Amino acid sequence: MAMDEKGLGKRLQSMRRRAGMTQQQLCQAANLSFSTLTKIERGAIKSPSIFTISAIAGALNMGLDELLGTKSKKEKHFTTRAGVSFVYFDVNGCMVRFYHRAFAQVARDYGVSPDLVEMAFLHYNSEACKGELSMHDFNRLIARRLGISELDWPKYYLAAVEPMPGMDQVVKWASEHYGVGLLTNIMPGLLGQLRKRKVIPDIDYDVVIDSSEAGLIKPDPAIFELAQTKADLPPERILLIDDTRENVAQAESLHWHVLWFDYAQPQESVDQVKMALDMEVSVPAAAFRP
Repeated sequence: MAMDEKGLGKRLQSMRRRAGMTQQQLCQAANLSFSTLTKIERGAIKSPSIFTISAIAGALNMGLDELLGTKSKKEKHFTTRAGVSFVYFDVNGCMVRFYHRAFAQVARDYGVSPDLVEMAFLHYNSEACKGELSMHDFNRLIARRLGISELDWPKYYLAAVEPMPGMDQVVKWASEHYGVGLLTNIMPGLLGQLRKRKVIPDIDYDVVIDSSEAGLIKPDPAIFELAQTKADLPPERILLIDDTRENVAQAESLHWHVLWFDYAQPQESVDQVKMALDMEVSVPAAAFRP
């Protein structure tokens, strides 16, 4: 494994400070002499032994590649203080909001009760999100259930959704520092439309798990197993940000890190995401737990 000798000292110092450790604390945790550590940090020792670097990396709770600056794209540059190096973002309720407004608009346009529209939607939603129903069939079944001639659900959905305030910045920042992915229950074709229209950031996600393509929906454990395989990391290195408590609980039971996003309080939730990713926040937010 090639060492980035030139920047190792500065990188080690930066990583130590990021972990909130003094030189003395790191020496104790790594069973290393104070003089050796200070020499490495100031560049007097340019090529410490792999055993020394391994001990330091272990004490900082990170891999050798990360400490040495030789990380692959998958793991990006950093690991959070909690040990996370890959983040999965949910879409509806986390990256976009207000899709429920589509129910009210359908009700107004067709003269039916919003409750009936929502009930009809929920009746077929899981099948559509699994890809078992095409959008054509979903529209046909909803229309028949509501007693109307036709329905174009994607049109109503895309007209109703808005970006979640603050999440665009968070996702883009996270993509520069960690592995990032989308893990979403969504109907066929809608995720591509959201990206194309810039409703969610159209960045180079490391992994995209679209339920309608995977044939699985959260909270089925199988979709989390698929997502973990795609991330190619142990569960303790993965964070799920999701607005559904059942999904968060299932991920946590599989030893993922989790954060429940309360879309009713977007600013507090975004601040909590920033804190989880070690970003700067202007106002401390109360912790959210499932």
